[in-house]
Amino acid sequence: MSVVTTKKRAEPAPLTKQDFEALAAFRFGIRRYLRFSEETVRSHGLTPQHYQLMLALKGFPGREWATLRELADRLQLRHHSVVELVNRAQKQRLVVRAPHPSDARAVRVQLTNDGQSILARLSALHRDELRRMGAVLAPPAWSDTRE
Repeated sequence: MSVVTTKKRAEPAPLTKQDFEALAAFRFGIRRYLRFSEETVRSHGLTPQHYQLMLALKGFPGREWATLRELADRLQLRHHSVVELVNRAQKQRLVVRAPHPSDARAVRVQLTNDGQSILARLSALHRDELRRMGAVLAPPAWSDTRE
């Protein structure tokens, strides 16, 4: 019989009323931004998931493509969900699949010229909204109640 030991975590410091207000304001700002994003993307004929996929591809560190596994990690989705998302985006000519340069088992996904154009337009709108929102999306400044 093995004994499992767990490392005891320190109890978190209690939150003040000011902490709750800051957390609620931050959560409101996140939701407001996400609502803006969803409505903006839909008004351009795409789903929010398509925008997130394209942004994950264009913003992938060091290259202009990603594998399905990498996209699943970036989007925090299951592999089969990403496959379906890429299938739908490919039908809309937003992305293409290509052979992986060094792994025959993997496929790379990259934006098409149409996908790049739509993403550039949508991302500029998102950037402008983030600028307008300013401090609303800054992480809360917590009061330190620990001694």
